[in-house]
Amino acid sequence: MISKSTIDQVYETARLEEVIGDFVQLKKSGSNFKGLSPFSDERSPSFMVSPVKQIWKDFSSGKGGNAVTFLMEHEHFTYPEAIKYLAKKYNIEIEETEQTDEQKQEANERESLYLVNEYAKQYFERIMFKTDQGQAIGLSYFKERGFTNETIKEFNLGYSLDEWQGFTDEALKQGYQIEFLEKTGLTIVKPDKKFDRFKGRVMFPIHSMSGRILGFGGRILKIDKKAAKYMNSPESEVYHKSKILYGIYHAKQSIAKEDNCYLVEGYTDVIQFHQTGIKNTVASSGTALTPEQIRLVNRLTNNITVLFDGDAAGIRASIRGIDLILEQGMNVKVCGFPEGEDPDSFAKQNTLEELTTYLNENSKDFIQFKASLLVKEANNDPIKKAETIREIVNSISKIPDQIKKEIYIQECSRIMDISEDVLFTTLAQINKKGTQEASKNLKSEQKAFQVVKSEPKAQKVDLQYELERKIIEILLLYGTEVEDFEDLVLKESDDGELKLEPVIHNAKVFEKIYLDLQEDEMQFTNPNFKTLYYSIIDTLNQEPEFSTRNFVNRLDQELASDVTTILMNDERYSLHDWERNHIIPKEKQHSIAQLVTQTILTLRCYLIDKKVSEYQNDTLREDVNTRSILEDVKDYLGLKMLLSRKLGKVVGSKV
Repeated sequence: MISKSTIDQVYETARLEEVIGDFVQLKKSGSNFKGLSPFSDERSPSFMVSPVKQIWKDFSSGKGGNAVTFLMEHEHFTYPEAIKYLAKKYNIEIEETEQTDEQKQEANERESLYLVNEYAKQYFERIMFKTDQGQAIGLSYFKERGFTNETIKEFNLGYSLDEWQGFTDEALKQGYQIEFLEKTGLTIVKPDKKFDRFKGRVMFPIHSMSGRILGFGGRILKIDKKAAKYMNSPESEVYHKSKILYGIYHAKQSIAKEDNCYLVEGYTDVIQFHQTGIKNTVASSGTALTPEQIRLVNRLTNNITVLFDGDAAGIRASIRGIDLILEQGMNVKVCGFPEGEDPDSFAKQNTLEELTTYLNENSKDFIQFKASLLVKEANNDPIKKAETIREIVNSISKIPDQIKKEIYIQECSRIMDISEDVLFTTLAQINKKGTQEASKNLKSEQKAFQVVKSEPKAQKVDLQYELERKIIEILLLYGTEVEDFEDLVLKESDDGELKLEPVIHNAKVFEKIYLDLQEDEMQFTNPNFKTLYYSIIDTLNQEPEFSTRNFVNRLDQELASDVTTILMNDERYSLHDWERNHIIPKEKQHSIAQLVTQTILTLRCYLIDKKVSEYQNDTLREDVNTRSILEDVKDYLGLKMLLSRKLGKVVGSKV
């Protein structure tokens, strides 16, 4: 168990914007930050981070919370793992008791797989640095590639012994179960034997964005026609090769800082670029580029530069990837290397300054690259030129942004010396022949050009929910504030007329709300709001220095999400028809006292309306005393009139 003092120190030290900034590209938006949701596929930012409140909210998925809940949601960490991750990030020493064997056995399957992978990483590193075979074969190979000891250790490179059961036997001896060795793919289990998958290979651990080991890539060094040159871990509960990019953990901060990501093909390309100084580089882990991998980059930047080998195969692979990148709404450039060179060899032979200059001077916009390449292939053949133009327009059709499409059509028209009308007609034909979904998107794009826009359909407001939410918001933001509250009481004047006269009393906001709700015996109908209400009141009573940050940290995930939604409400949510429903939102010139009073009065008026409506329904029944009900209704309507007069005076006040 992690000690409470360590947990408190982690919460106190961790900066939410820094933690999330490692995974999501954040841009300043007023006092907050915003970015694309890491939990859904979106192109308009709905992910908000508040440095002041130290909370985040993802309005596309409904998730929200603090730094710990973000790591639990995004990286699937357990609570202790999230605390340990933050402690490591901020150099906080962890105080904890040793786990018992029983507690280790209770770890879930995912954690068991992570533990096995972590052990394997350490084992392969130790074998390479501490054994004769590892140094002579594995370490020598990496040295020949030009990698320094610092780089080798940074990427946790290693070596697997050229023995059938070297790793498996050692892992079993250390207490790791064969079930999880098999599920990670590190061990291949047959009915009559079990052996190491990566026998005799140099090892490349594949990290998640947070640094956890998901799987491995292994390169064989000896000549064996029956064995694949490169081999990856098989798919598992923790490793999905189509959803991860090699090097993303080491590149993420540089990608966000440089606002660009270099995409290469191989592991050594990434490592060599990183060592040279171009750290914003990732690879697709030996697989064809996928939409999930592109979206991983899109969390950090909207710009990708595809780097390809100088051979025909590398060029063709880059062209296939371009369309996928365009479909995700990203900006893409392409850069090739001289024939016979690849990113690894070119970076090895050049300094950082030379490599940077080359990339800047040779990175072309995708349409310029594709046009120049295909025109060269067409070789003045009219038919091939027509096919070239169609292929370029086909790429443009993938772009979701209509303005970008039009700009690229104009650019294509200029480069290919063909009229824009013909290109737009071709674009329409391509869209028409697409899938049904593409047709729907085309119609949406056409509608976007219409001058008259349809009015958005009004959503029905759950008034009681909004008022209860408002009370929670007031308590969280202003609970400890001391205010002069003006209560209006009925008094008889000298001429016998009843008038509302103000009576001022001083109180804390939470005390005023609690007493008013107690007086009317009002109960919250939303169960989460009810739980939050009593929890906030209890905390405010016990802690004079109330902190929303500390309060959120103590809540479970569901309630924490509700609180972050409420606290971030000003940024992304505006209620329809407040005035029409007699709810006047707080404006800057209104005092906190006014806000409290009008919210409570509005809730009381609403509940009276609700009660009167129930009574009116009761009068339709034959088994009730209608006279008694009508008298009750009269009393409620009289109270409603009085409360409405009070509300009118509060709202109209200039206090």
